[in-house]
Amino acid sequence: GPRQSVPGAGPAPGRPGGGRGGPQQRPPRRRKGRRRRSREELQPIDMPVYTPTDAAVPEGTVVIERATTPIELGPKLNRTAADVVRFLMQQGEMVTATQSLSDDMIELFAAEIGAEIRLVDPGEEQEVELQKLLMLPDDEGDDEVDADERPPVITVMGHVDHGKTKLLDRIRQANVVEGEAGGITQHIGAYQVDHDGRPITFIDTPGHEAFTAMRSRGANATDIVVLVVAADDGVMPQTLEALDHARAAEVPIVVAINKIDRENADATKVMTQLSERGLTPEEWSGDTVMVPVSAMTGEGVDDLLENLLVVAEVE
Repeated sequence: GPRQSVPGAGPAPGRPGGGRGGPQQRPPRRRKGRRRRSREELQPIDMPVYTPTDAAVPEGTVVIERATTPIELGPKLNRTAADVVRFLMQQGEMVTATQSLSDDMIELFAAEIGAEIRLVDPGEEQEVELQKLLMLPDDEGDDEVDADERPPVITVMGHVDHGKTKLLDRIRQANVVEGEAGGITQHIGAYQVDHDGRPITFIDTPGHEAFTAMRSRGANATDIVVLVVAADDGVMPQTLEALDHARAAEVPIVVAINKIDRENADATKVMTQLSERGLTPEEWSGDTVMVPVSAMTGEGVDDLLENLLVVAEVE
């Protein structure tokens, strides 16, 4: 006869086609999860809202390198990387904080906040900053500033361990120009100090790449080179390299014989070594000013500054 159905043996309610081989509910659930994830991925694009800040924009023209990123651009215009990213997203440009921006994007953001910018090729920013500081004519066709009107520009060179930076720190501590000028250009290793009411611009040679680049383009970027030589070590290969740079620039060289506070300091040895290289000290009837100094104690620093101003005037 016909088989009787056994209670519970058929497909369970809510489980169509039951049994192990029957379709399960899980795949649809997985699809739902996938859909939710893609919605989450979209959310960050919906979230950022650009809120203009009333922070002041930098005065004057800000030099910006092409293909700069929001992380680099923001701080230069007194804004955050997030400000740049959010503003550009609002314009339909999906960018990240570390992505290179097009000229249009950079100019769009600058216009939005009312900043004046000048775009230069990558690697040229230092050079343009230096030109601005040194009041040199640039490619934009500015008139050349009369050399008498601008402070003398002193480029400091020498062996890395001979106290170049310490000497500059010592000069700066005692004489840094108040306000903007003193800190302007830490990132290009240049700053102005004031000696007896007369400004002097110093360039430390981490910025010497920019200095060399400008020199190769024929700009007279420096008036005097200060060659720092340690009184205990004497002339080293790096000293000679710096000397070659200075000679190539065809500018007067003033020697700062540093570390004269050291027990084994021997200024005469340095003077002899340099004489053999064609730099004869004034004391020995030559024409090179050599000033013994100590960056540690400050001894001789005023004397050095005084000599620099005298040499600058003569030149």
